Amino acid sequence: MPLIRRDDAAPAPGQERREIPRDREGLIAQLDDKRPVARRRASRELAGDAGAVDALCDALEREQDEGCRHAMLTALLVTGGQRVQERLLPLLRSEDAALRNGAIEVLQGMPKLAAGYMDELLADPDSDVRIFAVNILESLRHERVPDWLRGVLERDDHVNVCAAAVDVLTEVGDDHCLDALRQLPARFPGEPFIAFAVRTAERRITGEERGDGR
Repeated sequence: MPLIRRDDAAPAPGQERREIPRDREGLIAQLDDKRPVARRRASRELAGDAGAVDALCDALEREQDEGCRHAMLTALLVTGGQRVQERLLPLLRSEDAALRNGAIEVLQGMPKLAAGYMDELLADPDSDVRIFAVNILESLRHERVPDWLRGVLERDDHVNVCAAAVDVLTEVGDDHCLDALRQLPARFPGEPFIAFAVRTAERRITGEERGDGR
């Protein structure tokens, strides 16, 4: 379910009743309401309120309802800013795949802040975190994306991290990444799928992609 910057899921008239004050304090309290519909409503109304970021993130980490999570993540995307980034980055280590993917999607929507954390993520000792960082780069509109991906190909020693970078470069790469791509198979000579992925990416980037499977 993609995150959006507008409320496209407004409830039908009468579906949700305003039973508590609609100020920040009241809305934050409603994030703990037993009814999912009330938690969704509070999340939407807190969108854009920088003072509610911590409360939304706290609620997100304990929320199990998919619709409520979506509303909370959308509110955080609309709000944006350094604090949202700080609270979402630790979620990349969560064992909850849906929560990780939601955090990735919000971070992708805040490209101006990427330079502040991407170098650190791509150097993380956990290869899974580095893969999640590459996933963020896939849709991140930032001028350094090609440089970050080339750095992965040239320096990362984990084959799966490099494979993820090749996949992204297949979609966003240009001629400047070809040297790093072509040198990658020599770094992992025992991994034939890397050579295949590199050939696929090279053909896509150079416009020589063929449909004969070679």
